[in-house]
Amino acid sequence: MNNNYVLFKVEDSVATITLNRPEKANAFNGEMWKALEETAVAVKLNETIRVVIITGSGKSFCGGLDIKQAAAEGIWLGDRTLRSGFETLQYLSKVFSMYEKLPVPVIAAIKGGCIGLGMELALACDIRIASENAVFSIPEAVYGLVPDCGGTQRLPRVVGPAMAKELIFTGRRIDSLEALRIGLVNHVYPDEELNSKINQLAADIVTSVSEAVQASKRCINMAMNTSLEAGLQYETASAESVLGEKAKTMIRHHRFPPGS
Repeated sequence: MNNNYVLFKVEDSVATITLNRPEKANAFNGEMWKALEETAVAVKLNETIRVVIITGSGKSFCGGLDIKQAAAEGIWLGDRTLRSGFETLQYLSKVFSMYEKLPVPVIAAIKGGCIGLGMELALACDIRIASENAVFSIPEAVYGLVPDCGGTQRLPRVVGPAMAKELIFTGRRIDSLEALRIGLVNHVYPDEELNSKINQLAADIVTSVSEAVQASKRCINMAMNTSLEAGLQYETASAESVLGEKAKTMIRHHRFPPGS
């Protein structure tokens, strides 16, 4: 699935999704949202995909919302009819949540600007890897807006509430090293090494047992939204569901190898 705004390819069980408005720093317009929605559905339906990488063409990951186009034309969503601004914002946020809920791991490959909506999209990914030239900001409050695609909910879960409040209240920009220090990204690499490092990470994930990786993702996501006891119960049920018949028999009869 390719279109002018989002490119999609699958190779060796790895899907690469590329935001493709380089002349606008990959800033969002309505067509990009629609394309991202369609691409998320395509990933979910393709059982050969084991890992997803989201990146941006050109020099940036994503510069946020294309404010000039949105101000002049609104946010075009094709034939979708929404009854209110609230429903529109719900839909836009839901598209990012689709990536958080994908059954497979999603890696954000971040270079250059990761601003506003771009940062909110990255927060919906499971793992964030940045190049040394990456810059992060969530500046909506500066313009009289609330981060409305998950920023106020996911950022505190990643960096803690106090740091999230500072970044959202001030809209200040941070570089990749500060992003690493506060836990916003997992790793920072030289610009020229970013792609190879992410491809290696994706390959390492592909070598793991797919059912176990997917169940683990569900369990970790559950941990962020429920009590410890409920999470432990879910973990146990998920672990049992992916066991092979031989392992299930061993557990039922308490037969474990020595030293296990």
